Amino acid sequence: MKKMNKWVIVTILLCLLLPYKAFADAAVGEMIVTLGENLTNEQKNMILSEMKAPNDVEVLTVTNAEEHEYLGDYIASRLIGTKAISSSAITLEEKGTGLKLESKNINWVSDEMYINALATAGVKDATVYVTAPIPVSGTAALTGVIKAYEISADKKIPEDVKQAANEEMVKTAKLGDEIGTEEASALVTKIKEEMAANPPANTEEVREVVESSAKDLGIALNEDQVQSLIDLFNKLKELNIDWNAVGDQLTAAKDKLSNFLESEEGQSFLDKLKEVFSSLIDAIKSLFS
Repeated sequence: MKKMNKWVIVTILLCLLLPYKAFADAAVGEMIVTLGENLTNEQKNMILSEMKAPNDVEVLTVTNAEEHEYLGDYIASRLIGTKAISSSAITLEEKGTGLKLESKNINWVSDEMYINALATAGVKDATVYVTAPIPVSGTAALTGVIKAYEISADKKIPEDVKQAANEEMVKTAKLGDEIGTEEASALVTKIKEEMAANPPANTEEVREVVESSAKDLGIALNEDQVQSLIDLFNKLKELNIDWNAVGDQLTAAKDKLSNFLESEEGQSFLDKLKEVFSSLIDAIKSLFS
């Protein structure tokens, strides 16, 4: 065998010994940004400034094809559009911090809906910022946030879990159109809390969790809405999601749930529920009078 050139040997050794640029060691406080590929340079600079991103921030591009890949089964293609402009920034935080999120120019998906979907996907302990140069629905932004988290945390999220997180976000937003955004977000958070406390074993138990959660919040659902939530949480159940881990990330969403229950709107729901029971009791009494 011919002697190998010494410079070839040196090159091989350097490749083996020098660390490849990886994000596994991404430090707490480090930001990664995703920008829609159809943003103009002016819009990109404006968004980076808005995010207060450092000059050397790692920037990823999200394409319209990726948006269609993860959303195409849940909303019409015309609603996804042909341009990717939603952008996001994710910053890793200390373990146990949970998920925090702020958004701008997002007019359909609420902050709590994002947090719930991200927790379902397995995103942990991070501060997230979602934005766009003009008002948008916000559905496409989840793709970018998950993409950035996979790199920053050096964690591959299974494709079926990504799909489920996107489906959850869209279904919650659609339910919000029907019963109210805060009500829909509070209900999904409540269902997750119940699933963490008492994991359902079958479809009937999932139905019980959905219906009891809605009842506890004083939210009236029709059968189509109940079935849509059952289908969603049945799918999530089959993915073997760690509901306790999900619950640990939902501090902000749980706070919003508590605020909703204490709010005038939430109290009115509970008061109506009390009135129903009071009327029922009065009706029963009248039968024996």
